[in-house]
Amino acid sequence: MKFICDRMLGKLATWLRISGYDTVYVGELRLNNRRKEDTFILNSFRDRILLTRDRELFRRCMSAGREAVFIKSEFVAGQIKELIERGIEFRIVMERCSVCNSPLRKPEDHEVRRVLVKEGISEDFREKYEFWYCERCDKLYWMGSHWRNMVDFLERING
Repeated sequence: MKFICDRMLGKLATWLRISGYDTVYVGELRLNNRRKEDTFILNSFRDRILLTRDRELFRRCMSAGREAVFIKSEFVAGQIKELIERGIEFRIVMERCSVCNSPLRKPEDHEVRRVLVKEGISEDFREKYEFWYCERCDKLYWMGSHWRNMVDFLERING
């Protein structure tokens, strides 16, 4: 499944990416005219399921035969629950960058060293953690405390 999230669902877009789903977030697109954003969304990325909190955009999608899901909750935990109820699985996988949606890959040692230095991290985690790398963002991911916090968050949502 591939998704496009409207401007009101940026955190949900991040969680979908963390779960391995190819997800476009409209807030990251450089659109020239925000007043025409809904029309752009309606007519673009038609291979993706539109997730929206905008009732009018959802209504327009239904009229146009566009696959869309209206998200009721204002909060990301509730939004995730709504999608779980629709059969979408949330789990932490390291396939997509949570920032830019690009595919991740295993980094070279020199990339790990360079990014750790760039980020001001003096400890060499290579013996302790497995790494994933986003070429586009020049960002490293690993299973540290942030990872455990995300696992705990999803476990609370899933009950």
